[in-house]
Amino acid sequence: MADERFYPPFSFAAPPPQYTDYSRSRVVVLPVPYDSTTTGRAGASDGPRAIIDASEDMELHDLALGWEPYRAGIHTLPELAAHTGSAQAMVERIQEVVGELLDEDKFVVTLGGEHTVAVGALRAHAQRISGLSVLAIDAHADMRQEYLGTAYNHACTLRRLSEHAAVVQVGLRSASLEEAAYIREQGMAFYSPEALRGLASGAQKVAAQLTENVYISIDLDAFDPSQVAAVGTPEPAACFGTR
Repeated sequence: MADERFYPPFSFAAPPPQYTDYSRSRVVVLPVPYDSTTTGRAGASDGPRAIIDASEDMELHDLALGWEPYRAGIHTLPELAAHTGSAQAMVERIQEVVGELLDEDKFVVTLGGEHTVAVGALRAHAQRISGLSVLAIDAHADMRQEYLGTAYNHACTLRRLSEHAAVVQVGLRSASLEEAAYIREQGMAFYSPEALRGLASGAQKVAAQLTENVYISIDLDAFDPSQVAAVGTPEPAACFGTR
């Protein structure tokens, strides 16, 4: 009975129904409402649904492209159930599901949740794509080897990612002494807000540090809290938003 009198089903960007079928969709959105290791403000598990809800208000025509990207097909999966055994078990679940989607030639967009969800997704990609690099847009280093008894705490995310791919950090403005030392010892490329603004052609400089195949990880605390306030650990002085 569903017709134009009813709201569309739970779906990123709410494209016309003929563009949401799994079999014909190039893009698959995987919501992962997980925040088991959150150490700041709770609520990251509400993020995927909030993002999808907000996306339904977007116009579907891209002025820069002169095209409607949804025509490639966007299928939104049901929310991935949390594994309550451990953070590592949840990472392994995400890795398994993302791997299955990649094997069906899908372009996977994973929506968290806390930053830990990126570990499983990146591992699945790194297993299948050689020479992968990571563009990490994040306010925090997330380079701890372990935090609060687990190597899969959100504060360890980029350390785990760096074990599988070269990581370039953009927006970094918060790190422990040990994390800062580790980043420099390993020769990792990173750009603070000040450094990025000081570059004549910042985007090109960052891109030059990346390989042809790039996994993009965006932690929303990279944005100025005046623009994106609903994050677990907000940080001022962002690259993005107000100055």
